[in-house]
Amino acid sequence: MATLSSELRELIVGGPLAHLSTINEDGSPQVTVIWIGLDGDEIVSGHMSHHRKLRNIERDPRVVLSFLGPREHSAVLSPYAVLRARARVEPSDEAWDLLNRFTKLYMSPEDEFPAPKGPGYIVRYTVERIGGVGPWVLKSSDRTPGTPT
Repeated sequence: MATLSSELRELIVGGPLAHLSTINEDGSPQVTVIWIGLDGDEIVSGHMSHHRKLRNIERDPRVVLSFLGPREHSAVLSPYAVLRARARVEPSDEAWDLLNRFTKLYMSPEDEFPAPKGPGYIVRYTVERIGGVGPWVLKSSDRTPGTPT
């Protein structure tokens, strides 16, 4: 399990829209944009329906989450994170509450999540590898020899 640095945790808590990449049954990629947050050392997302992305995770837990950092206009590449992870889907009566918490960040503090309360799913992501551009990526001089980038 990779450790989330304080800079990466700060970025996630700031509410980036994340691209979730899963693997379809035929091996092709499936990408969707989701809201993410933290629950301890795990990244989490909430879902009210059992869509394809959840079925894909249940069949093959290997996923990639990617999201942008703050725009740096003077940089050739602005910061971004690419996280390879293992995901697990948990049926939950707290999915709506999690999504309502995210609504305050992603929409506005006054808004409520615009779906009826009810059971849903929480996906927990255990990060295995961190890549991208930004302070959350180890410099090659800091890597253990033989460790892939």
